[in-house]
Formats: sequence, structure tokens, C-alpha cells
Amino acid sequence: MWHSLSGGSLNSLFFFFYTLILSVVYLIALPFLFFYSFKPKYQRSIPARFFLWKNKPFKPNGVWFHSCSFGEAKAIKPLVDALPEESLRMSTTTQTGFDAIRDYTQESRYLPFEPLLFFWMKPQKALVVMEAEFWYLLFALAKRKGAKTLLINARMSDRSFPKYQKMAWLYRQIFKHIDEVYAQTSQDKERLESLGANNVTVTGNIKLSKLPSPTKQLKKPEGLLLCGASTHEGEEALVLAAYHALKKQEGSVRLLLVPRHPERFDKVTQMAEAFTEAHGLSMQRYSQNEAIESDIVVVDMLGELVNLYAISDIVILGGAFEPIGGHNASEAAQFRCKIISGKYYFNQKDIFEAVEGIAVVEASNLSKRLLQHALLKPAKIKVRTDITPILKSIETALER
Repeated sequence: MWHSLSGGSLNSLFFFFYTLILSVVYLIALPFLFFYSFKPKYQRSIPARFFLWKNKPFKPNGVWFHSCSFGEAKAIKPLVDALPEESLRMSTTTQTGFDAIRDYTQESRYLPFEPLLFFWMKPQKALVVMEAEFWYLLFALAKRKGAKTLLINARMSDRSFPKYQKMAWLYRQIFKHIDEVYAQTSQDKERLESLGANNVTVTGNIKLSKLPSPTKQLKKPEGLLLCGASTHEGEEALVLAAYHALKKQEGSVRLLLVPRHPERFDKVTQMAEAFTEAHGLSMQRYSQNEAIESDIVVVDMLGELVNLYAISDIVILGGAFEPIGGHNASEAAQFRCKIISGKYYFNQKDIFEAVEGIAVVEASNLSKRLLQHALLKPAKIKVRTDITPILKSIETALER
């Protein structure tokens, strides 16, 4: 039976059953989604994505950028800055991502759950999707409505690739609706092509094309300034312990503790309060006083990391002491900070290769390495990314 069906018929069957299954899942999930919509982390995103609350469709005939996280949304700024503002359409799936994209244009939205795209989506000139946002109906419907479809900054980490391979049948269907793919590395290109990607070009990581500049000038306090950046659950305790060991050696050292996710700000603040009380130190919340006057400052605001990197001496980069994948080291490296990272940086391998001087340590050796900070070299960016091919492709679509 299956052999008698043409490729077009199989594609149509896949489209039908994929849509049907997701629609059923959506209906079943509605009560749970309603319940979760009252949680602070989801109180804006779930109503917008799953109920279209205050989430009207885009104006047609623009360039639609879709990204997930706050970092991804910030990374597309060089592309956004090169295009006419009236052409910009921006979507995301997270509250932190939305906080970033609404700085670019009023045409900023949460991406609706896929079945809702049928009556929400308007025709656009191009759809540009960041990294690993593989939404089948997003690409398929955009393509049907005449958009040129691009996947940019595409990556397949050592850890995630086996998972993609298990679902290769799904990704082959997705890639049928993607016109061009811009990969971070040659290895990413090979892996993407094995999953069905066509027209794959290696451009490097666009996070290395143009790095964000400070938005304000902070006063650097006297003495050594340590920044625990983009930390996750389990990492703050490591950073605090390492800081305490260094504090015994160098009494003037201060710590900026910057949790990755805003929903953890209060929890990390409580942890820091308990730590400072136990060790006779002082602390403050950055949102209450941006002057760095205490031993420990919990940075409970988004968008401040680059401002803090500009005055930091040493950065302990989070996301890699736990198996999370790491974070962008280039933003700190541009200020020649000394950088210490854990070993789990599998989502940032290309950036780590482009930055010279990062000290990679086991979590158990963090304190020891920090005490030897005089031996660390200031980090330096060796390679920059040229985004011209992506820009030319988008501009060609706009001219159609």
C-alpha cells in the first residue's frame, strides 16, 4: 500500500495525521494548560500561546524571526539592525524571550501552539528560525503561504544528535519545508544533512558576529570582582563555596551572583542571605541598589550581564558545571575577563573553540582553580562570524 503512494501523497498524509494528533493533544491538555497559566513562570506565555490572549496575528509581508530564549533573541540583533524596522515580525515561546524581542518592534508575539497557526498565520516574505526550534507546522504553513524559510545558527550537539536520529522520520518531513539552513560548524552541517536538510551552509555562530555593548557604565568597586554568571540549580552553591575560599585569601573580593532564570531570583537571594549570615558577610539585591557595595550582590534583573562583564575581573560561567550545555563565553571574553567554566559546554563547543584562554575545570576543582586565578589568562576572541550570506538571502526574499 505504502509503496503505491507518491511522495506528495505521503507528505499530505503526514501533514493530516500530524495536525490531527496535535489537535487532539491540544484539546486534552486544555484543562492542564488553564491550571498552569496561573503560575508566575507561565502567566503570560500560556494564555498567549494556547488561548491567543492578547496575541493578535502579525501584519503580512514582513520578515518573521522566531527564537526561543532570551539569549537567542539577543543574538539575532545584528540581523535585525540591518533590516527596515517596518519589515520586522518577531516571535518567541518564553517570557524572557518576549522581554528581549519587544525591544525590536511592536510586531512582537508569542508563537501560538501549532494547530492554532492555521487561522493565526498571515503570509510573510521570509521565516527565519533560530537554532533548534523545529516546529513542523510553523515551517509547512509559512511555506504554503509563500514565505522563504530559513533555519539559522543551526546546531546538533553531541548530546542531542542521538535523540534527533531516533526521530529522523519527523525531521526529514520538517526539512522538506526549509529552503536554506545556516549551520554553526561543519560537523553540524553533516548531522543536519543526515536528517534530511538541504542547502546547508556553514557560517559559524552568529553570536560571534556582533557582540552586545554595555547599556550603562557601572562603577567598579575596589579590589577583585568575581562574577558567577548565568548560574543554574546546583551551581550557586559551588560558586559561593569557591568565593568563600577566595575571600579568606583576598579579603576585598566581591561576588556578583547572576542566576540564569528570573523565576529563581528569590530562591538564590534566600540562599545568599543564609550564606552571608553564616559567614559574617554583607549582601544586597541589585534591583534595590546598582552600586556594588556589599560582599555579595544577587543580580535579580535581566539584561545586565554585559554591563557586569565590563567591570568584572573573573567570570565563573554557569550552565556547564551541571549537564546543561554551557552559555556564551564570547560576551565576557570581549572585555578580556578571565573565564572559568565547567566541562558540560556541549551546546557551546564552537564558541569555546573561538575563544582563547577559557579554563575548563571539574566542579570539585573550582575552588582550587579560583585560588590560582593569577595563573589564568585573560580570555580573547580569535574568530568572528560573517552573517552577510544570511542577510543577502533575507534581502532577496524582501525584494520578491
